[in-house]
Amino acid sequence: MSTDVAEAEVRSGASRPLSGGLLRLATCGSVDDGKSTLVGRLLYDTKSVLADQMEALEEASRRRGQDGPDLALLTDGLRSEREQGITIDVAYRYFATPRRRFILADTPGHVQYTRNMVTGASTADLAVILVDARNGIVDQTMRHCAVTALLRVPHVVLAVNKMDAVGYEESVFTAIADEFTARARALGIDGVVAIPMSALAGDNVVTPSAAMDWYAGETLLSHLENVRVGAEPARMPLRLPVQYVIRQPSGDRQAVERWAAGQLASGRLAVGDRVVVQPAGTASTVVELSVLGRSADAAWAPQSVAVRLADDLDVARGALLTAGSAPIRYGGSPPPSATSTRARCVLGSACCSSTPPGPCRPWSRRSRTARTSPSPAGCRARTACPPMTSAACGSSPPSRSSSTTTPTTGAPDRSC
Repeated sequence: MSTDVAEAEVRSGASRPLSGGLLRLATCGSVDDGKSTLVGRLLYDTKSVLADQMEALEEASRRRGQDGPDLALLTDGLRSEREQGITIDVAYRYFATPRRRFILADTPGHVQYTRNMVTGASTADLAVILVDARNGIVDQTMRHCAVTALLRVPHVVLAVNKMDAVGYEESVFTAIADEFTARARALGIDGVVAIPMSALAGDNVVTPSAAMDWYAGETLLSHLENVRVGAEPARMPLRLPVQYVIRQPSGDRQAVERWAAGQLASGRLAVGDRVVVQPAGTASTVVELSVLGRSADAAWAPQSVAVRLADDLDVARGALLTAGSAPIRYGGSPPPSATSTRARCVLGSACCSSTPPGPCRPWSRRSRTARTSPSPAGCRARTACPPMTSAACGSSPPSRSSSTTTPTTGAPDRSC
């Protein structure tokens, strides 16, 4: 984007973010479900493969005795991966369309490489779980689905691949989609988008398939371009971390002006807005903005901006400018509730005992002189519930000078 175009957008005072968003996605699924071929098809059909890469791909495919280019080789770059025809490590690829930028992680499907799948999906905004239409849902499919649920990936796409191998039958796709949606809902995943496709033939990957006229939904690329990820930064509350303080003479050179410079993390800032300097809590009004070295009427995330306030406040590096009426909510979410605390306690109890977890009970805190009793049978870690668990569960906190005893046996409580 040129300076003139950026300045024109700033002066327009629009509150929309800059064009082009970033989507991080990961391909998951069992062995030989076509993950690497799907990634190669996306790169190939979006014209994201350079000419020299394409020549090397065609040469490698000819050496393997294949008539056409093997698109899976675009991501399987390790020698052991090409020799065995499998994916071992996570392969990251970048590509872009006129509407969005993408960082794609191609994860392995073997059970022994599931930890690598966790690495690739840990930063994903969307997970594409592939299923071979010939084999249906297998154990590794649901294992990757469970990992996706544990990592709380916001969006999940079910890609029923290799539809060409089953004659593009709608009934096959419907049965797989219904079964996966029901089992994913039990894991806490709602809103699964199912797409029938053939990565080898390119059906419903980038362009619609003429062989599946019964499917009226989006192609995979169209869905990736249109899916909403998170909240638009420009529509969130104002947050401007101060990264540098600029001091320069005023226009008449009778005083020294102080400018607070930084990148807008979220929100929109305009001349005349009331802002609060955190954590001091002092307030002032924006009298001038500078974007790209030129005066501007407004700016929005994620632009870098310099702000001059009406009052000479103590603004230093590390301060945070917020809107005068917007409350501070750290991390973008409310503080943990008693429900989440109880869930952590139940998880800890289940880890330390072979019996089903019961109601959360307060942890027994012993005095300094008391000897530590042996851990319960089967306990793998001396992990206690956090001190706040008792209050969260509705019971009174334990005494600091004596052990908590059960009403019937008088033995110390070892629920955790």
